[in-house]
Amino acid sequence: MKEATGELNMTVFVVVAIGVMSAFFFTVLWPSLKETLVANSKCRDAVCDANSVSDGMATCQYYTSSGSQVGGSFKCVWKG
Repeated sequence: MKEATGELNMTVFVVVAIGVMSAFFFTVLWPSLKETLVANSKCRDAVCDANSVSDGMATCQYYTSSGSQVGGSFKCVWKG
């Protein structure tokens, strides 16, 4: 019976550890990863002004397939 109790304690410990790591990932790491992915995909499809480049950043706008501008201007890394 002692061995079964030890195995149960280890199982509970592992389940709690996985829960803590998952909570950390989804509350701390995932929001910043998601924001970076969205920004990178937006910059990939953006139209940037070559005359506005300063410190390696350009002012860009995002347009839909119909040609209308979405949102305001934003900064992207200039890849010239």
